[in-house]
Amino acid sequence: MNQSPNKYEKRANLGKTGEDIACAYLQEHGFTISRRNWRSGHKEIDIIAEKNRTLHFVEVKTRSSNSIISPQEAVTMKKQQLVIRAAGAYIRHSSFDGDVQFDIISIVTHNGSYELEYIPNAFYPLIGKY
Repeated sequence: MNQSPNKYEKRANLGKTGEDIACAYLQEHGFTISRRNWRSGHKEIDIIAEKNRTLHFVEVKTRSSNSIISPQEAVTMKKQQLVIRAAGAYIRHSSFDGDVQFDIISIVTHNGSYELEYIPNAFYPLIGKY
């Protein structure tokens, strides 16, 4: 019996494909990928990359072209705060001593092709809120 993937499996596959595309994009643009899907409790950072002594915490959002909202709109204030808290845990864990930046990579798929938008400095932590 051959079952087709349910909507949750399709979403997970789309998300993983988006992260693979995002990693390839970052590497092509001189970033070194340090970690993928780094977790601290229930908080997760999709990609942690480094370039020019700056640590980039990258949230990747992938949507199909028939999605109602854009990928970057899906990075809500609540999601931003979770990423910021996870970044703080990562910094404490790794003892990183450099600049930090929060970026978004937005990917929209269209029948086997995609559009990617890299949004550097997409959001900022409140002072002292790591």
